[in-house]
Amino acid sequence: MALTDTTTPHDVALNTDLYELTMAQGFWESGMLDVHGCFTVFFRDNPFGGGYAVACGMGQIADLVRNFVFDEASIAYLASLEAPSGGPLFKRGFLDYLRDFHLRVSVWSVAEGELAFPREPLVRVEGPIIDCQLLETALLNLVNFQTLVATKASRVVYAAEGHPVSDFGLRRAQGPDGGLAVARASYVGGASSTSNVLAGKVYGIPVFGTHAHSWVMAFPTELDAFRAFAASSPKNCVLLLDTYDVHQGIKNAVVVAREMEEAGEHLAAVRIDSGDLAKLSKETRRAFDEAGLPSVKISASNDLDEYTIQSLFAQGAPIDSFGVGTKLATCDPQPSLGGVYKLSATRPAASAAWEPVMKLSEMSYKRTIPGIQHVRRYVDASGCPVGDMIVDDAYDMGGTLMVDAVDDLASFDLAGYEAHELLVELVREGRAVGEGEGIEAARTRCRDALMHLDPAVRRFLNPQIYPVGIEEGLARVRRELALREHSGSRRG
Repeated sequence: MALTDTTTPHDVALNTDLYELTMAQGFWESGMLDVHGCFTVFFRDNPFGGGYAVACGMGQIADLVRNFVFDEASIAYLASLEAPSGGPLFKRGFLDYLRDFHLRVSVWSVAEGELAFPREPLVRVEGPIIDCQLLETALLNLVNFQTLVATKASRVVYAAEGHPVSDFGLRRAQGPDGGLAVARASYVGGASSTSNVLAGKVYGIPVFGTHAHSWVMAFPTELDAFRAFAASSPKNCVLLLDTYDVHQGIKNAVVVAREMEEAGEHLAAVRIDSGDLAKLSKETRRAFDEAGLPSVKISASNDLDEYTIQSLFAQGAPIDSFGVGTKLATCDPQPSLGGVYKLSATRPAASAAWEPVMKLSEMSYKRTIPGIQHVRRYVDASGCPVGDMIVDDAYDMGGTLMVDAVDDLASFDLAGYEAHELLVELVREGRAVGEGEGIEAARTRCRDALMHLDPAVRRFLNPQIYPVGIEEGLARVRRELALREHSGSRRG
């Protein structure tokens, strides 16, 4: 949670939209404590106009569930809220109910670092409907942003063609929590390090950084500054060249690099943070090679993203590593994933059968998929994913034909391909399942998944659409529900 002295881990329960609490009070007052719901988290469009998303944030869901309690300070705050027309917003009996509240939900999700696609469940939550409803906002807050950042990072890393990418986005991130989330998700998405020291401590991510322009400006000359930094940090010496003039900066860096060699040390790299990075990197490479210092690397920064990095390599820029800040931390040009949390089934009690439900809309694009959904991912002999089928076991016809998740007239046959289950259980009735994974496992999974993804789906420009569909039996249920809803049987 927030990094201030006024919040505690328990405040996750108040990190929510007010209507989650007013609905919870309504369920409580309506005698619906035994009613169960099933909710799914999904997004409707791939971010950044791409062909995929990288699932992220799932590694923190079990902690979110465990810490979701209302302490006395939270209860006191809720008791102080007044309704717009007067009187307390929350009833005393409901606040007493929250005082002893713990989430009793079960949660399944796509494994962190795995690839995900539109319409399929990223996360499925089952349990008492009041519990599921209270969890909505905090869960979306956790998964939406980190999935967006991990996807952006994976695109930047792909453009970098194996050269290290460091997250430099802390100072431009949306607050302290945002900076931590960016560092964590960027690492899952393939970044090699972060400038965020707290993220290094909390998550074990490698940290990286050297000096800024202010260091150079604090000394009488740039050469003095370079020499002082080399003396102070000979094992971590990267010199920033563009404080005054890059051309002179190159010359001064060559001087210091030679002096370091004579002292038995080595200049690790130089960094260029402005100007024509392609042209200046070529000039820098030539100068160090001619000086007999080919081991000195070149790093670049300055509002980079996947497209500028691609352009630099297309121009033959001899850049060895990248610091990517603002456009990674802010997920430019797409500020949100748009993930939603929708009710897909209900039952009157834990022992009863589930009844699928769906949301209709004037826009067919926003209609939901009903049922207790899970996902079968089909892969070819090389391990390349070829399609994802959304399934409810209660209606599964056992075939390989699936109906497109948006267009009922389109279908795909996945016969001949091997399938595996995509969702994994994270929480069972409020308790974590197993020990959980570390961030390195998620990072490795992301790398392997992207390596096996069809390049046509991974490309930036007009990527091929990855097939996601609904199993035949579930598709039939969806059509029947839509007809029933239109007839007014539930609306009446």
